[in-house]
Amino acid sequence: MPLYRPDNSDSPVLSQFSLKGKVAAVTGGARGIGLEIVRGLAEAGADVAIIYSTSSGSAHEAAKEIATATGVRIAAYQGDVRSRAAIAGTVDEIVTHFGRLDIMVANSGVCADIPSLEYTEETWQQNNSVNYDGVMWTAQAAGKVFKKQGRGNLIITASVSATLVNIPQLQAAYNASKAAVVQLAKVLAVEWVDFARVNCVSPGFIETDMLYNQPKERMEQWTSLIPGRRMAATSELKGIYVFLASDACCYMTGANLIVDGGYTLL
Repeated sequence: MPLYRPDNSDSPVLSQFSLKGKVAAVTGGARGIGLEIVRGLAEAGADVAIIYSTSSGSAHEAAKEIATATGVRIAAYQGDVRSRAAIAGTVDEIVTHFGRLDIMVANSGVCADIPSLEYTEETWQQNNSVNYDGVMWTAQAAGKVFKKQGRGNLIITASVSATLVNIPQLQAAYNASKAAVVQLAKVLAVEWVDFARVNCVSPGFIETDMLYNQPKERMEQWTSLIPGRRMAATSELKGIYVFLASDACCYMTGANLIVDGGYTLL
C-alpha cells in the first residue's frame, strides 16, 4: 500500500492543518514541552489523551483546563513508558475510551549530568529506559493500533543532542539515546510506510523546569552559543507538532525537524 494521500490535498492550506475528528496521545504530556503539545493539538481540534508517569494531580487539572478552553475532549491516563506491557495497556485503555488513536507523540524524556567513566548499569539504564526503550515501547503499542486501523501518525521528541554534543554538561546517555531515536524513527518510517508516518522533532534550548534547574553560569554559556541569542518558550514548539500531526505534511516521513534558534548551525 502506498503512503497515505488525503482526499483534500488540493483544499485551502489552513484547512489541512485541522485535526478535528482526530484522537491524539502524548507521553510526558502533563508538563513542559508535552503540555504545550497537548494544548496545540487540542487547539487544532483533536481530542487528546495525556499520558503521565507520576504527576497525577497536575495531569488531571491540565486536562480539565485545556478541555474547557478548547471544547475538545481531554483525559489523563497513567502510563509507564519503561514497561512494554504497561504502556501497551495504557494505549489500549485510551483506544477503548476514545474509540481510536490517530496520533501518538512519544515525548517522555529524562536527562542526567554524569561523567561517562562514572556510569553504572543503573544510572545508564535510568536514562535509556525512558529516552530509548520508552520510545520503542510507545511506538510499538501505537503502531499495532495504527496497523489495525490502516493509518496513524507517530511523532518522536528527540533533541539537538542527537545531532551535536552539548557542552559543558556531561550527558553521554542522553545524547546517545536521542541519536538512537532519530535513527529508530527512520527505520520505522520505512517499515511502517503503508500504514503510518513517523517523524521527529529535535528541540534546542527550551524554557522548562529541567533547564531552569541548571546553574546561572551554564544558562548564560548556552545562550551565548545560540545565534538567536535566546531560548524558546514551550509554546513556540506546539505549531511544529500540529504540522507533523496534520495532513499539511502528508508526504513527510522519516524527517527530523530541528527547532533551535540556529544552535546546530555553528
